Amino acid sequence: MNAEETLKLISTKTWCNINDLMKLTGLSRSSALKIRNKIKDTLNYEIHTRDLPMNVVIDYLNIDVEYLKNVATRKEVQDENNK
Repeated sequence: MNAEETLKLISTKTWCNINDLMKLTGLSRSSALKIRNKIKDTLNYEIHTRDLPMNVVIDYLNIDVEYLKNVATRKEVQDENNK
């Protein structure tokens, strides 16, 4: 996934399902399930769904949202200049 796709995924969804986690990490389903379980174990509260809050996933994966915004904006500016 490129920066623009990642930014779109994390900004449009409140909850992160296993398919989203697979896209964000680039790992297989079984590896993503292990990560999901690790994240659930680290939470101080119980979640009664298979999905995780997106903000928790972003924090766990150390995704730099500001960097993604900068890269996506830079790409848009380059595309406009090439027209």
